[in-house]
Amino acid sequence: MYRLRYTQRLPGELTELTGPVHGVVDLPLHVVWSGLRSFDLDRPRQRMSLYRTVLAEGQREDLCRYLNHRLLLQLWPVLRSLIGRPVREVWEEAFPPLRAAAAEGDKQSALLPPESSATEDPPEQAT
Repeated sequence: MYRLRYTQRLPGELTELTGPVHGVVDLPLHVVWSGLRSFDLDRPRQRMSLYRTVLAEGQREDLCRYLNHRLLLQLWPVLRSLIGRPVREVWEEAFPPLRAAAAEGDKQSALLPPESSATEDPPEQAT
């Protein structure tokens, strides 16, 4: 049931995902109905949270409006571990570049020290 629901929402191609890559994005209530609704794409944790939310709750139009195909490919190696199995499987089956990005991310993460994390926000700088 979940797989069908997510499959029906998929864009025809990844390049249909033309959302922003920088700045603040305000999600509509039908995508996020409680908690944080504004996400700063320049902050790694908020960017990851927006992508996770839109993948799980967004309709096809939301996916295309709020997600960016290049950013999705960049985030996918970490993002795929933060989303549910049905979402991950549907997206990777429909879009082989995501599966390839995951495999490449696995290779890269093997080279990183254990304390490194792609989802951490950089420390605040004093002004």
